[in-house]
Amino acid sequence: MTAKVIGDEDGFYTRAEKYWKKIPPTVDGMLGGYGHISNIDINSSKRFLQRFIGEGSGKAGASCALDCGAGIGRITKRLLLPLFKVVDMVDVTEDFLAKAKTHLGEEGKRVGNYFCCGLQDFIPQPQRYDVIWIQWVIGHLTDDHLAQFLKRCQKGLRPNGIICVKDNVSQEGVIEDEVDSSVCRELSTLHTIVQLAGLNVLAEEKQEDFPDEIYQVYSLALR
Repeated sequence: MTAKVIGDEDGFYTRAEKYWKKIPPTVDGMLGGYGHISNIDINSSKRFLQRFIGEGSGKAGASCALDCGAGIGRITKRLLLPLFKVVDMVDVTEDFLAKAKTHLGEEGKRVGNYFCCGLQDFIPQPQRYDVIWIQWVIGHLTDDHLAQFLKRCQKGLRPNGIICVKDNVSQEGVIEDEVDSSVCRELSTLHTIVQLAGLNVLAEEKQEDFPDEIYQVYSLALR
């Protein structure tokens, strides 16, 4: 699907890297000017994630999480560090990861690794993570690269670990954003990619209380 929309694959990735290099390393920058929705986003994500971690049969542990497309660590700081002993961060923009070290403050000592890498090339360490959190970044991957990345993420999970994808969803088809060089997929397309990756959807939830003018946002828990 995305191949028809984006055309030149190398250009698709290069343009995105150039775009993010121009964005200020702030919460507002990470959220495209919608910094005011951060609290609503984090609180919803916490409720969603806590269904799958903790004590009990089939629950994920709380040792280590991976934040994909982590930026300056907005999600690492507010969602993942309060719940996990160690968090790794991966982002394509070096300046964001450098800023994260101050943005995270004292708790940043519990960040295990700062990986500067595009997700199309990133290989999670096998069996390291209880949760791999992937938010507002899958639009920067082609369909093939997203399926391949999810397969690598599955190998990166510890027993009972889960992958969480939270992202924009279009009403119909694949919509290209030429400004940041990304795509927005409809939910059925995302389901197809998840199946191709050999994963199952454990739960799916539509984000409530976001501004009407932005895309619908869905959270998916995968294993």
